[in-house]
Amino acid sequence: MSYERNLGYLNKRRIIYRREPVNDKPTEVFDWGKYYEDGTYECYDLFRSKAKITTYKSLKWHFLVLWYINPQLDQDDFEDLAKYICNKRTGFITFNVSEQLLRTMVYEVSMHDLEKPPNNKLRKIIFKEFCPLTPEEKMAIVGSLAGKSKTVQEDDIYQCMLDIHDEGLFITIKGLAKILKCSIRTIHRNMGNELKKEKELLNREL
Repeated sequence: MSYERNLGYLNKRRIIYRREPVNDKPTEVFDWGKYYEDGTYECYDLFRSKAKITTYKSLKWHFLVLWYINPQLDQDDFEDLAKYICNKRTGFITFNVSEQLLRTMVYEVSMHDLEKPPNNKLRKIIFKEFCPLTPEEKMAIVGSLAGKSKTVQEDDIYQCMLDIHDEGLFITIKGLAKILKCSIRTIHRNMGNELKKEKELLNREL
């Protein structure tokens, strides 16, 4: 059985799960959000899409981010939060987590240096949380800003993949080519193996 994600626990306890860049400054600011020409690794935006956590690796990364952007949490608070997320009925994950594995994850994450940011994805476009634009309008913006460069690069494709995924849509080569206004061959030529694996992983999360 699939359960709808319940963010009530996090909101009631004022757990931060979305944070815009702190040190990086945007190249341009728009009504719909911000554009970073060189990209930023400081955007943490958990639980925006309907995609659920499907792997242990992803689960641990989510824990690391929550620990990092919520330094006010003590060990007990963080353990309670981890237990809540690992309960399939709360709608965050798709698999069962044993008590032993949960304890191990909580311990490893709590030992993480809060001064060291968790590995994160490079973002160039950050839409406001309650941006009223439709997915089609957002994708048009992604394509327009990517078109500022003379050629479509791997970073442009990756950004487009992330934005498509955030809208809860399936990523296809044809769809990427349409948004970036280039040929399907161009997408294939600029997608390395790592990017292809990421595409499949993002699609599996839907």
